[in-house]
Amino acid sequence: MSAESGPVIFIDDDEDVLRAATQMLKLASFSPSVFGSAEAALARIDGNFDGPVVSDIRMPGLNGLQLFERVKAIDPEIPVVLITGHADVELAVAAIKDGAYDFISKPYANDRLLVTLHRASEKRRLVLENRRLRDAVVRSAGDIPLIGEAPTMIRLRETLSQIADTDVDVLVEGETGTGKEVVADLLHRWSRRRTKPFVALNCGALPESVIDSELFGHEAGAFTGAQRRRTGRIEHSNGGTLFLDEIESMPPALQVKLLRVLETRQITPLGTNETRSIDLRVVSATKADLGDPAARGDFREDLYFRLNVVTLRIPPLRERREDIPMLFGHFLERASKRFSRPVPDISAGVRDRLASHNWPGNVRELVHFADRVALGLEGLGTLIASGRKEQAVSSLPLSEKVGLYEATVIRDALQECGGDVRRTIEVLGVPRKTFYDKLKRHGIDAADYRKTAIG
Repeated sequence: MSAESGPVIFIDDDEDVLRAATQMLKLASFSPSVFGSAEAALARIDGNFDGPVVSDIRMPGLNGLQLFERVKAIDPEIPVVLITGHADVELAVAAIKDGAYDFISKPYANDRLLVTLHRASEKRRLVLENRRLRDAVVRSAGDIPLIGEAPTMIRLRETLSQIADTDVDVLVEGETGTGKEVVADLLHRWSRRRTKPFVALNCGALPESVIDSELFGHEAGAFTGAQRRRTGRIEHSNGGTLFLDEIESMPPALQVKLLRVLETRQITPLGTNETRSIDLRVVSATKADLGDPAARGDFREDLYFRLNVVTLRIPPLRERREDIPMLFGHFLERASKRFSRPVPDISAGVRDRLASHNWPGNVRELVHFADRVALGLEGLGTLIASGRKEQAVSSLPLSEKVGLYEATVIRDALQECGGDVRRTIEVLGVPRKTFYDKLKRHGIDAADYRKTAIG
């Protein structure tokens, strides 16, 4: 059976026509069900029927137009193709205006009918797939943002529910864009600490010169420029949860201090000898396999073992491809609501990309793909880069045009610099923190460009 084939219901009261239609449809790789009356065919049609219906108009008993009205009442999105003689063309045209898919006049060429049926079958498949995606999102998502029915995701949700209300520190492993901060946020929201602060810090986004102060805080006069007391992220998370993203990027000197905090639950801000007790849970996240000495690099082994009380691994999308359509359906509905646009049907091209793309940016990349589909802008990045003017671009609000252009410039700079963040920042002339904020906003991972450059 070819990719374009599928079930077809064919109705005619002439047995010779039915025999010829059966042979023609089977040769074209369709799966025909033929009936000599509309009444018999209706018994086989429900809202889940996944193909078109072809019917002659002039038949004894229930005629083709009456059949169309009955099918429309069952499901108005089932494609109905009417076969008509010359005298019934006006009736068929009226049926088209009322929602029939197409009509074909007798005598007709087989190729004409087959082209219509291929198009009608594809439309029906898209309609049913859109429905399945929306139903799956409603069933699966609920109050849990970790959508997915892959066994690994089911186990992850179960584990989260078991450990969330404990005070155990957690290490979350996963590639960029898999949802590590979502997991950390759930651990906080499902715990008794949920009324206290959830404090997130990206260890890779801050220069070494300020990360010490960001984590531990400082007193006024602790160093040049320290004009007032600053509460560090660790102290600010007292009573709540501290989330340390990209923990593998933490400078070695700070790793020693963090290890002491984890062991004693005490901090000493810069510029004071005062020790302050803190009550917090630490959730750290890493893209690297810190259990592998080669991948760990200069990350302290004793700190790894202290963080690794419980380890949660989030699988990349390529390891749970069965969840991609469901996730995309959820993100598409969310994007359409945010942009005040109707939810578009999922085209064959979008379905092909969902099935074939490897999604190196994982869920974050899928979210931005859904945004572009909701806006009707899929493929826009290439159009902007090439300077082509499209109606879709010109109709966007200024802020969205600027955002799309900014993302393109950043990607081009990363590509030119081979993913070297320092060089890219110099080329763009922006502060380091601003650069990382923009990467996060646009769902760009510099590591993807380093991989491209290597190989």
